[in-house]
Amino acid sequence: MTHLMFVRHGETEWNLQRRVMGHRDSALTPTGVEQARRLAERLRDVEFDAIYTSDLGRAEATAAILAGEHAVEVRCDARLRERRMGAFEGLTVPEMRERHPHERDAYERLGAEHFDGLDLESVRDHAARVWECACELAARHDGGRVLVVTHGGVLTAMFLKVFEAPYAQAQKAKRPNAGINLFVCDGDRWTMEAWGDIAHLEGLRTLDDPINQPGA
Repeated sequence: MTHLMFVRHGETEWNLQRRVMGHRDSALTPTGVEQARRLAERLRDVEFDAIYTSDLGRAEATAAILAGEHAVEVRCDARLRERRMGAFEGLTVPEMRERHPHERDAYERLGAEHFDGLDLESVRDHAARVWECACELAARHDGGRVLVVTHGGVLTAMFLKVFEAPYAQAQKAKRPNAGINLFVCDGDRWTMEAWGDIAHLEGLRTLDDPINQPGA
């Protein structure tokens, strides 16, 4: 069995502003740095065979803090990137409605998995690249324990694949900053042992992804 611990990056400035990031980036807030530091402390005695991260800055910054407690090289993999959100990137939901009213209306009316426009990466394509990466890492580190630093949309993709759930259902599963999400791969069988575990963040603010908010 291979254990893959997926964690979302620490809080960013755009998280606070409720802006969708996609492939764009935003620096960790002081709270985001503290979230990563507390997670690193919690994982100090956990032995990892490998640490992987999305190549986006917010994930890399979080991974660097986590790796400080482990003598393991951090490896980047672009397949662990957030879903590309095209023209919606950098915008809050009200700004989307102002600048792209027809497209935003279609996005909400049709559902994210059925919207095709504004250069958004499809839900299907995003889930496929995430799943390809997860399966490859599980095979490469068979029987080991792997830490994966990534994004809220990637967690949704994993939920979607492991449970074969409808996207709308997977999207409702909260994905707090610096939360622990533990998956186990045993051959072709995948299970989830933990989701959104933030026991290490007691007293700290932690946000879900803006795309999960009502109307987003």
